[in-house]
Amino acid sequence: MRVLITGGAGYIGSTIASACLDAGIDPVILDSLVTGRREFAEGRLFYEGDISDGTLIDKVFAENPDIEAVIHCAALIVVPDSVADPIGYYRANVTKSLEFVDHLLRNGCTRMIFSSSASIYRAGADHTVTEESPLDPQSPYARTKAVCEGMFADIAASRPLRILSLRYFNPIGADPQLRTGLQLRRPSHALGKMIEAYEDRVPFQITGTEWPTSDGTGIRDYIHVWDLATAHVAALRRFDELEVGVINLGTGAGTTVRELVDTFNRVVDRPIEVVEAPARPGDVAGAYTRSDRAGRLLGWQAHYSIEEGIRHSLQWAGVRDSRLGSDAGAA
Repeated sequence: MRVLITGGAGYIGSTIASACLDAGIDPVILDSLVTGRREFAEGRLFYEGDISDGTLIDKVFAENPDIEAVIHCAALIVVPDSVADPIGYYRANVTKSLEFVDHLLRNGCTRMIFSSSASIYRAGADHTVTEESPLDPQSPYARTKAVCEGMFADIAASRPLRILSLRYFNPIGADPQLRTGLQLRRPSHALGKMIEAYEDRVPFQITGTEWPTSDGTGIRDYIHVWDLATAHVAALRRFDELEVGVINLGTGAGTTVRELVDTFNRVVDRPIEVVEAPARPGDVAGAYTRSDRAGRLLGWQAHYSIEEGIRHSLQWAGVRDSRLGSDAGAA
């Protein structure tokens, strides 16, 4: 099987590509390198360019007529940035995805796995969600994912296109073989900030301490990125058997930011200190999945623990600059 992975030189897309290779699936990488890294595409069939470039998409399919499916990971994903630049986010995530699907249909590709987000849900009072939970995205980023899901459903209703939306919870970790990992030196998510605090020997800021959770800090379902990647392999294998269009990818366990800090401090040799700060624009209390749909339909479950995710993240942070060079990014 050959599969096209958009955003395949990014953190999640490159890990999915590695999982595909390990499973005997041949990935074709398409990435504009706006946030992806050329190094993550080394040794893989790689096309540099934008998903909205119809000429390029035509070339990819002309040169790879055996592509059977697409995993669409290309997107901008930083919530505060989406609040500051909603036009840029709608253009990158929605407008370009619409153009991309049009190009897919023209080239006869009718199977697509879409990298969606659990941030589109309205969580229940217990902070859990299932695939049937109401949607209530609270940031421009989350709304772009919800809009894309609706847009794809409308297209699939009238065109020969099948879409499976995998709603991710919160990825952590790195490829256990350290082929790829988070490319940014200064990421915006909690674990990345903890590693930054650890490396710089400064306190870690908990942003938001008045959420309606057990300790007032946000709650998340932290899933190891390798588990996330292997779920895509399972979805590719069973795509034609599936009768649903949405599957949650999470561990089924909620972890607050304070609990994540405690786990981090058990893993490292030098605990980080904590200070409190206001919530960031677009932040929400969070949620975790209580659905077993992924297990039932994909035969998949998460295997790695949060401790292993933290450990792999730290191991990747230790080799990132040697793999990516001094321009690995401070953003």
